[in-house]
Amino acid sequence: MAALTIVPPGHPLRGRVAPPGSKSITNRALLLAALARGTSRITGALKSDDTRHMAEALRAMGVTVEEPDATGFVVTGSGRLRAPEAPLFLGNAGTATRFLTAAAALADGPVVLTGDAHMQKRPIGPLLAALATLGVETSAPTGCPPVTVQGRGGFAGEAVTVDAGLSSQYVSALLMLAACGARPVRVSLAGDAIGARGYIDLTVAAMRHFGAVVAQESAASWVVQPGGYRAADLHVEPDASAATYLWAAEVLTGGSIDLGTQDFTQPDAQAQALIRMFPHLPAEIEGSQMQDAVPTLAALAAFNATPVRFTGIANLRVKECDRVAAMATELSRLAPGLAVELGDDLLVTPQSRDNFRPARIETYGDHRIAMSMALVGLMVPGVTILDPGCVAKTYPDYWRDLESLGVAVQPEG
Repeated sequence: MAALTIVPPGHPLRGRVAPPGSKSITNRALLLAALARGTSRITGALKSDDTRHMAEALRAMGVTVEEPDATGFVVTGSGRLRAPEAPLFLGNAGTATRFLTAAAALADGPVVLTGDAHMQKRPIGPLLAALATLGVETSAPTGCPPVTVQGRGGFAGEAVTVDAGLSSQYVSALLMLAACGARPVRVSLAGDAIGARGYIDLTVAAMRHFGAVVAQESAASWVVQPGGYRAADLHVEPDASAATYLWAAEVLTGGSIDLGTQDFTQPDAQAQALIRMFPHLPAEIEGSQMQDAVPTLAALAAFNATPVRFTGIANLRVKECDRVAAMATELSRLAPGLAVELGDDLLVTPQSRDNFRPARIETYGDHRIAMSMALVGLMVPGVTILDPGCVAKTYPDYWRDLESLGVAVQPEG
């Protein structure tokens, strides 16, 4: 489809939807299982563009990755990685790119990692600077992918400090690599700034599940013992970021949507408490620790009783697209001034429904822009989402799930 138009349902959305498995946990589990000796079974996993890129890259590096069913992976590793014969193409998968850049130090030769045009604009310099202190030789002339890592089967350092102001994925990548060292490795933060700290907790939990010994020394440092990983089975919980769209659809329409679970360990789950406050969201929402939920909350804020200012979201400018600018631009297509950028903040000022107009929404190849702006289409006639297939990055069945709840979508092209 080139585009699809959302038809406001005009009734409460009711039903049951099983969100896909967590992208964050799936990609961590795939890598850790690949670095372990033996066979691991991952169930409830996400099958999407991002996890497909990770699985294909691991296969290219000598790991056996089988897919017995729609939500399962069986991963057999030897504890080693082989240098691939060709560059690893990772699309716009940030987790796969950052995690594999660090893991490539364990390969037995050079590894080139690249991605699509969007990924080639996403910074990776802080991770490469940290790897250099571990004796890992890398090259990325633009500070973004493509990256070349000179894999030598391991690394030499015992301590590494990383600037995680742009992304917590840099820290997670180093932590997962650290367990494969010959000696204990201390991973420390440079300064206090860090993107979504909760994802580091997610990484540490996954590492421990696969047998690593990790101790948090302070809020800014961890010590990882040598020994690598052991094969283990893991059931992946549903994706909390995906759940935010369904929680928002529920409150926007006054419906009742059963997701089958309320137990999430992912950072974006904290958005549920805010969503339940609709139409009385707080005047200010600090979004640094639930970054992927901010577009959902911004779409919801368009129908709030009072204006909402989103702060702490500068990192959204280096996601799949500049999400601060994208949400300001696309919401304002529907009603001029509905959302504006204030420095790195986003201010959403609700308007009379009479001010809303039909609009064709650019998605910038970003799944979260497409899915969040579709929520506006539940309330406003004539919202057309361009490039709706971009949701395949993390939630391939999104449009089908909306239809199952009674939302009509009209495809074109």
